[in-house]
Amino acid sequence: MTVRIIENAHVATVAGAEYPGGHIVITGDKITAVGAGPAPHIEGAERIDGTGCLATPGLVNTHHHLYQWASQGLASDNTLFEWLVTLYRPWSKMDAEVVSGAASAGLGWLLKSGCTTASDHHYIFPKGRGDLFAAEVDAAAELGIRFNPCRGSMDRGQSQGGLPPDEVVEDLDTILAETADVIDRYHDASFGSMLRVAVAPCSPFSVSKDLLVKSAELARAKGVRLHTHLAETLDEEEHTLAQFGMTPVEYMDTIGWLGPDVWLAHCVHLHDTDIKRLAETQTGTAHCPSSNARLGAGIARVSDLMRAGAPVGLGVDGSASAEMVPLVGEIRQAVYMQRARYGPTALTARQALEAGTLGGARCLGRQDEIGTIEVGKLADIALWKVDGFYAAIDDPVVAFAFGQTPPLKTLLVGGRTVVQDDALVTVPQDEVGRRGAAAHRRLMKLAEEVL
Repeated sequence: MTVRIIENAHVATVAGAEYPGGHIVITGDKITAVGAGPAPHIEGAERIDGTGCLATPGLVNTHHHLYQWASQGLASDNTLFEWLVTLYRPWSKMDAEVVSGAASAGLGWLLKSGCTTASDHHYIFPKGRGDLFAAEVDAAAELGIRFNPCRGSMDRGQSQGGLPPDEVVEDLDTILAETADVIDRYHDASFGSMLRVAVAPCSPFSVSKDLLVKSAELARAKGVRLHTHLAETLDEEEHTLAQFGMTPVEYMDTIGWLGPDVWLAHCVHLHDTDIKRLAETQTGTAHCPSSNARLGAGIARVSDLMRAGAPVGLGVDGSASAEMVPLVGEIRQAVYMQRARYGPTALTARQALEAGTLGGARCLGRQDEIGTIEVGKLADIALWKVDGFYAAIDDPVVAFAFGQTPPLKTLLVGGRTVVQDDALVTVPQDEVGRRGAAAHRRLMKLAEEVL
């Protein structure tokens, strides 16, 4: 079995300990030793010199829409609802070729920003356009990223009081059957799994109560997790108050959609009672600060959520609402936006790093496998260069979190190198970029009739 040793790095375990000049021993796909000082001598081990580097757990992306790589730059000055209304129609023309190229580029970009585990929320499935879910699963496997795709859905079009046009929604029976099928085909619950599926109706303003209830029943019967958007904008709260007489969190609570097997995207507009309830139920939140800012949605109360004990992870959201945003950049965004609103002690560099690693692992139910550098955990590790200009800052975690992101020297997924010296190594980086550009051009051509 292959043994690799990272030595002479500042190891931020996110498990309480930090080791300046520390080492990590990796045997196969797991961490078998971590500590201070020189690494042990192991005959035949491959040694990685971490001098001048910060070692962190691989980052965990808890919310994304990979297909949106193909629609970046559109509706650039709109609110969320305006942006959705504009983009639903071109999205209705996407096919498996578009999704494949967009997923390759989006996942490659995540890897280059230190992400080793990514969740994706795909919720539009136009009829007769190929197997869109398989397209992104295949892209993830080729690139070598740990993948948690969510089978999303919408069944409440405009004729039923929902926001999306009727042509982009599916009927309830189709959604439930196809969701069950992808779980049966792809979900791997084993330790170290590279692929796990979640059930993810899109949002309270695009799905029926029946779909939410039956999706929860299906997910729990299959032993998978639940995900949706919630409380992203004030428009959404006004919608749920008008439709259901409750705030978004109250509504989801009444139908069994809070709990330790659920994580929610955004949660920007929360009341004190909502925060208390999310903490009590251990419902996770995927915090997407750049997307929330780009759409003018607001600043989520994540420091309050974290103080209350609720799981909080980070997400970049779809590329069309957070153009070219790297996941590692959301660590800085989270720190600065919390401080801009709540003061300089609202969120520290280490708390933000924890949200981007262990917090994300908790949201995905994978905290026993990933999110920290500890013996027995999977060897998902990022090695960041904090020498050179960055050496003017004594604290390497502050150097990493506060300014321009340091170069990524090495990224390991299960002990396998997937990024080296800021470049993808599993698939040629230029090829991945070309696929993303081709997906954009193809979608725009397919969408000409509706734009």
